Amino acid sequence: MPYLVKPEHLAAAVAGPIPANRELPRAAIIGAGSSGIAAAKALYMAGIPFDCFEKGSAIGGNWLLDNPNGQSACYETLEINTSGPRMAYSDFPMPADYPPYPRHELVHAYFEKYVDHFGFRDAITFNTTVQDVSRNPQGGWLVRTSGPDGEHAATYDAVLVANGHHWDPKWPEPAYPGTFDGEQIHAHNYRSGDQLEGREVVVVGAGNSAMDIAVEGSFRAKSVALSIRRGQWVLRKSLLGKPSDQVALPGWMPWWVTGVRLRIGAITSGRLRKHGLPVPSHKPGQSHPVQSDAIRARIAAGRVSVRPGIERFEGREVVFKDGTRAAADLLVWATGYRVTFPFLDPSLVSAADNDLPLWKRTVHPDLPGLFFIGLAQPVGAVMPVAEAQSAWVAEMLAGTYAPPPADGIRRQMLRDHERNKKQFYASPRHTMEVDFDHYLWDLDRERRRGRQRAGVSTRAVPRAADGRIRA
Repeated sequence: MPYLVKPEHLAAAVAGPIPANRELPRAAIIGAGSSGIAAAKALYMAGIPFDCFEKGSAIGGNWLLDNPNGQSACYETLEINTSGPRMAYSDFPMPADYPPYPRHELVHAYFEKYVDHFGFRDAITFNTTVQDVSRNPQGGWLVRTSGPDGEHAATYDAVLVANGHHWDPKWPEPAYPGTFDGEQIHAHNYRSGDQLEGREVVVVGAGNSAMDIAVEGSFRAKSVALSIRRGQWVLRKSLLGKPSDQVALPGWMPWWVTGVRLRIGAITSGRLRKHGLPVPSHKPGQSHPVQSDAIRARIAAGRVSVRPGIERFEGREVVFKDGTRAAADLLVWATGYRVTFPFLDPSLVSAADNDLPLWKRTVHPDLPGLFFIGLAQPVGAVMPVAEAQSAWVAEMLAGTYAPPPADGIRRQMLRDHERNKKQFYASPRHTMEVDFDHYLWDLDRERRRGRQRAGVSTRAVPRAADGRIRA
């Protein structure tokens, strides 16, 4: 593939307005999950030439059960934790007949309709793995891929990284003392209750996957112990018969107001200690939300026993910090994921302890032309976040957006990163955490400022019903 645009053209796209008659830069998108297709749609609608590379043979990423790319953590009972209207892309609502919290197969069908509605499926190259992304000494980014027809290399002006961050399982380090003689799997490899049938199961973790697996095990397994090292506020998905997240607050409001809303949700969800769940040492809103409508009932029914963190293993027994024991022939580690980029040299990009500061969770000032889409853990859904990021990148590449000076970008990046970290308790789980509504409001504001710097009118910018700028 020829190198179409000179490096200075991309520099202009990052540094200021670009003449209308210039050649548009060419971009590569890595991944065709929910973030990758948002990026592809934004570039497609903006007329920016691009290639989208997907490792598997289908779109959908984490929302496709047994995705051929081998990286999906989807399981049979998985459903969204953000209600459909809040998860949907701004210009393509979920079908009206969908339940408030659709299961994975409905979410995947929605993605399929999204791609076909906007008509960019032919721009996705399937069964193709991005092996390496590196700087081209002559400018741009050299992308090496491998697929059914062999290996290829091409230079792109921009690369949009949308490979997700829920595919590289994080196992406990260091390992616990003792020896466990049963089977161990990570939640990433859990697919259905068939894996739990008749087993003595210990689920380790307190996140959404841990709750879902424990609940399913309560119906299928011989016994289920849920080991929780640190307590979490477990919220119900509905309040007064309606999705609890439908009470949206303006994004400009301070975070403590959102925290009040989550505290109300925690109070109305029911007492934790009454059901044997540990009371968190942090306040609601200081961690990523955990939601389960069933866990309290299954604990009350005696089908899930709640235990503290693990002390050691003794053959087919797990010994917990309080000295209690549980027989086990299956351990399910719901212990999260590592943020990794196998196609980027660690000397160029690495996220030790999942910590990678980015301006607006998208741009690093030292890596012009490299963009990260969906690399955020929002209190809310990632899909509208990825959509807004993608539309922003499209504006940069099209020259209708001009950023502030580089030193201002760096100051904002570090300030926002530290602010977001302070809002949540210290943990690799929260290094990428953002407040959904505030993030979208803040990025909307920056996009409008950037259009003004570029001399582009903002009066005719299309908006969705909730006020978000459409891609």
